[in-house]
Amino acid sequence: MRLNLTVCLCFLLVSFGIKGQDILVKELKEDISFLASDKLKGRGTSSPEELMAAKFIADKFKKAGLSSFNNSYLKAFTYKKSVSPHDTSTANVPQKKANNVVGFLDNKAPYTIVIGAHYDHLGLGHDHNSMDANPDGKIHNGADDNASGTAGVIELANYYAKNNKTEPFNFLFICFSGEELGLLGSKKWCDDPDVELTKINYMINMDMIGRLNDSTKKLLVYGVGTSPVWVPLLDSIKSNLTLKKDSSGIGPSDQTSFYLKNIPVLHFFTGQHSDYHKPSDDIEKVNYNGEVEVLDYIIKVVEKTFNYKKLDFAKTRNPDTGKGGFKVTMGVMPDYAFEGEGMRIDGVTDGKPASKAGILKGDVVKKLGGIEVKNVEDYMKALSGLKKGDTSPIEVLRNGEIKSLNVTF
Repeated sequence: MRLNLTVCLCFLLVSFGIKGQDILVKELKEDISFLASDKLKGRGTSSPEELMAAKFIADKFKKAGLSSFNNSYLKAFTYKKSVSPHDTSTANVPQKKANNVVGFLDNKAPYTIVIGAHYDHLGLGHDHNSMDANPDGKIHNGADDNASGTAGVIELANYYAKNNKTEPFNFLFICFSGEELGLLGSKKWCDDPDVELTKINYMINMDMIGRLNDSTKKLLVYGVGTSPVWVPLLDSIKSNLTLKKDSSGIGPSDQTSFYLKNIPVLHFFTGQHSDYHKPSDDIEKVNYNGEVEVLDYIIKVVEKTFNYKKLDFAKTRNPDTGKGGFKVTMGVMPDYAFEGEGMRIDGVTDGKPASKAGILKGDVVKKLGGIEVKNVEDYMKALSGLKKGDTSPIEVLRNGEIKSLNVTF
């Protein structure tokens, strides 16, 4: 046992430079314990407690030696979000403000690697996205989702800023707000980036990396189809982890926003569990040593990309976003940050019903079948009444004009 621990420690000392396993685990525990403490009341988007979390992350970025943009690590954005899922419009909903946290490591390189994670969670369970039977008023600490990923960003920022190396790429570290409300923060940042999008090499997203199973060592990696480099690169890395790879660039986390801007992505995830979106997602259930293994693996992935000037982008298949009773899918990605009336389309999958019908990215769905679409919920309701083989009329707003089309499922 002592021999194995010594070998493991030496291995990690090599991987993390001057940092040993104990120090790294200690730092992860400290960061996750603060972010997922009752004091922060679940880091609900736009809450005072989420702002406390944002300032905590900003302070960590400053101590790591990262640069800020416009003299602040906080980058504010505004949004509207209905309190009730049954609301049909955001017209009377007050505008809210939240903050992404952004730090830059400038290596004077032509291209930049983005490493990100969302730091918001469900707060006190008022946003109708908790899996608890009676969530209102209960603190959803979100230790795995996603204090684990946020702490990962902080630790990697420290590693790359203090490893006494000059990598061939710059690094942009971003902790996003509003992910739990529909990828709001990453969407807003990609629409108003601090770094020109064409200068971004790729984006790595960490969402729920704190529950590695010590028996299976399974690590899920999404987005491997977004560049032809990813699969052979991942297969070339020796590791004790067992990878489960998925090609799609679109998924329920922030890498989606970057993929939709034609940027290669990878999303790391240690798997679903029974505490997902429940008040029971607490710090004592995090596998800190397992997260060290995940971060060490991500460092190896990044180092392998140094062999390429810039990764080529590739479009991928998109997963079926239908749930429960949905029998069909149009093959579109909704724009969850859209504040107007209707359901704006942020991405269209080639070969799917929407693409075949001539629907385009940027179209706003106003009516599907006989149902008026004022928001995403209306769209889902209309979709649930359709089955394979049906042809349905659809109205979309495009460049100020209503277009009438037919979609065959």
